[in-house]
Amino acid sequence: MTDLPILGAALTVTSLETHRKLMLDKPRDLELQDFCNAETLNGDWKPQVEQALKLLDGHEGRVGIHGPFMGFSIAAHDTEIRDIVRKRLIQGLEVCEALGGTHMVVHSPYSTWDHYNLDNSDQGRAAKIELCHLTMKDAVKRAEDTGIELVLENIEDRDPDARQLLAQSFGSDAVKISIDTGHAHYAHGVTGAPPVDYFVKAAGDELAHVHLQDADGYADRHWTLGEGTINWHAVFRALGKLTSNPRLIVELRDHAGLPASIANMTALGLAQ
Repeated sequence: MTDLPILGAALTVTSLETHRKLMLDKPRDLELQDFCNAETLNGDWKPQVEQALKLLDGHEGRVGIHGPFMGFSIAAHDTEIRDIVRKRLIQGLEVCEALGGTHMVVHSPYSTWDHYNLDNSDQGRAAKIELCHLTMKDAVKRAEDTGIELVLENIEDRDPDARQLLAQSFGSDAVKISIDTGHAHYAHGVTGAPPVDYFVKAAGDELAHVHLQDADGYADRHWTLGEGTINWHAVFRALGKLTSNPRLIVELRDHAGLPASIANMTALGLAQ
């Protein structure tokens, strides 16, 4: 990226209505959070999509969704659970397609336990990747066919390279890397993972998506940008060396902090 990056946001349809003017003042990328739970995906979500599309009239940024993740892993061993996860991923992609979306967030399967135990077995890492392929193969094919990127977001990941190798293993342009800055900062502070900017450097131009949230290196805070201890100068320096143009999505627990997050990064000369 060569120009000062434009920040987008993760919002619900309701909070999109609240922040619509801000989201339309520049080509800000949007991620909708309404469609990540089973109740919504199993129900009639079309009215929410229709409402979102009306609010997006005039919007020039990219659109995507946070995919389903609650209560499961994409590396599930149990075949019956794996069938449910396959179903949820396809349901999420159906919503994303209806929105005209270009990305869906999928949570990483790598836990802190994995970091210390996958190498206990000669085939531990390969077996983990194979489970993900068994779960995701249909979703990857559908994403390829519809022009959607499945972006793998770090959760407990201590090693940024493991998720990178998983994404590469699909050999598909439809599987890319996502970084959540608060998750990386937690892993750095609690489990000894590298700092956030190292996660960016490790992803390189396979980075397609970033959740921007501030935190204290202890828990998953999702604070307004500027309220925590993340070194934003280092993060944006690393982002500035990329050519992949990742979606920069401010993801807050309290969406009311979105204007302040953008203003704080603007004041630092890092983003707009």
